[in-house]
Amino acid sequence: MRIHYRRHRTTHKVESVQFHANRHIQSPEVRLIDEEGKFLGVLKTSEALRLAEERGYDLVEVSPKEVPPVCRLLDFGAFKYQKEKEMKQQKAHAKKVEVKGIRLSVKIASGDLENRLNQATKFLEEGQKLKIEIILRGREKAHANIALEKIQQFMNLVSQKYELYVEQPPKAQGGNVSAIVGRKS
Repeated sequence: MRIHYRRHRTTHKVESVQFHANRHIQSPEVRLIDEEGKFLGVLKTSEALRLAEERGYDLVEVSPKEVPPVCRLLDFGAFKYQKEKEMKQQKAHAKKVEVKGIRLSVKIASGDLENRLNQATKFLEEGQKLKIEIILRGREKAHANIALEKIQQFMNLVSQKYELYVEQPPKAQGGNVSAIVGRKS
């Protein structure tokens, strides 16, 4: 089987909510709110469209899941621009949490353990999660319980500095022992 190195990478575009306007509204009746925010009542869609055209606004479906849907008289272009701006702002303020890996070994020296501890505290300060893992080699695979103890000791050392929550408790999978922890806020 040939490995294809030039795969098409699809970028996931954040889908914005689709708002129906004017003739695209399919409901026979709508709840109408005017340009000043006053509730005008439940009207037929054709009547609401006529009212919107008279006042020089667009009829925009702002809450399509209601029965009947809620529509508003407003400038559709400005409304769409405002919603896109809000979506970008939400995306910018969204916190991206990564899982950072800390790899230990069964025979790790105390100096190396201290370096890993410093790395772990730095990652936790940044708000990242930690995947603590030990890869067992050769005869070490027969003694996975020692690796589990090492990971538990490391978690105890880290929990002296920060209060942790355990997302995945230490467990052995084949020749790999791992746990995932995060910092409580």
